[in-house]
Amino acid sequence: QVQLVESGGGLVQAGGSLNLSCTASGRTFTTYYMGWFRQVPGKDREFVATVLWGPDSTYYADSVKGRFTISRDNAKNTVLLQMNSLKPEDTAVYYCAAGREGPARVEQQRYWGQGTQVTVSS
Repeated sequence: QVQLVESGGGLVQAGGSLNLSCTASGRTFTTYYMGWFRQVPGKDREFVATVLWGPDSTYYADSVKGRFTISRDNAKNTVLLQMNSLKPEDTAVYYCAAGREGPARVEQQRYWGQGTQVTVSS
């Protein structure tokens, strides 16, 4: 069993920046994907960014490429999402996720955090 604990989130103006972090505890595998998905009411949960824990590979949704950066802290078993140039359309509940099957599909993720609200005002 793996627990994912998120921190960050909040209210920021368009063009601003915000950082999210997610720390995994409990049983983890040497190689697994860990990252972020987001969801707006009435819409499906969508991929944001993921890092492969093992080989240092990163994956980004087209909508956030060039604006968001995902990184990892191996010592703390933590993933950081640095969000820059935020847009109102980035407003969503952001969920930390982890799994072994792949980086970008909701169904590939086994563990989920509670979610944290990110609101970007115009």
